[in-house]
Amino acid sequence: MPSLHDLAAPAKINLFLHVTGRRPDGYHLLQSVFVLLDWHDTLHIDTREDGRICRHDLNVALPADDLCVRAARLLQAESGTKLGCDIRIEKSLPWGAGLGGGSSDAATVLLALNRLWGLDWHALRLEALAVKLGADVPFFVRGRNAWVEGIGEQITPIDLPPEVLDTPLVLLKPPAAIPTSAIFGSPRLKRDTERAILAAFLAAPKRFGRNDLQEPAEAWREVEPPPAGSAHLPQLAASDGRQVSQALGLMRNRFGNSRMTGSGSTVFSWVNQGGAPAPDQVLQALGADLHGLIEDHWVGRVCRVLPCHPLLHLLGDETAGQP
Repeated sequence: MPSLHDLAAPAKINLFLHVTGRRPDGYHLLQSVFVLLDWHDTLHIDTREDGRICRHDLNVALPADDLCVRAARLLQAESGTKLGCDIRIEKSLPWGAGLGGGSSDAATVLLALNRLWGLDWHALRLEALAVKLGADVPFFVRGRNAWVEGIGEQITPIDLPPEVLDTPLVLLKPPAAIPTSAIFGSPRLKRDTERAILAAFLAAPKRFGRNDLQEPAEAWREVEPPPAGSAHLPQLAASDGRQVSQALGLMRNRFGNSRMTGSGSTVFSWVNQGGAPAPDQVLQALGADLHGLIEDHWVGRVCRVLPCHPLLHLLGDETAGQP
């Protein structure tokens, strides 16, 4: 049976993220630019004749809502195919990072199975299916860097200027995993940022705008309840927004700029040509308490922006990723 191995599921970051309003149903209206990075998970997918869909890389019981399995089952149901698949994922992207790792994995499953199962769905049809799996999955299926609006469903592919594609980025992920619901529910969240235009972003893509979610993320505190029967007051957990503030400060002091991506907790900095640390020396380059950062599972990475998704060729039609 046909197989596809060593499939990249790239990370994404938001170069800026503005909250421009709120709909009557409570969903927030956004503007952002999503870009693909050369940091990725790796998937291996084999076709099965018996129709079963299995994931084999987890050392724990498969979560009922596993997004990759949901993606495969949804495509199977919508297409009517009798084929199944085995999925294995080599995780490189950290969880709770704001890098879209789970959504990217699911999109790679859709792209691969569309080819392996011989469905030959065009890009727009596959993207419409991806909407049912979450706001970020259609972006990864589209496979192009994009100007994003609405609640994340309005995706306009864009060509980025060379200064974005040619400039390295350093990413730093602290252990904190901040609930997205806590950020969007925060009274600190600015919800009335003036709408921007694409031309303004393209004129200064590395300096444009801000991340409106950054301030509420830095202010977030996770309160741990006291042990049962204890008379002590609740204690602040170590994993909270103060780690985001620390990461932003470390990166700003070293590289002169820093910004959080998405709802966090990863932050990124643009680096001058020749100024990027060696890939395995990011934490050392920050001049921080290296021992403490390693013990607390901080992750650093040097990345570049990709011009398009590495699997865009799997769609093989004229609608794939058109700007």
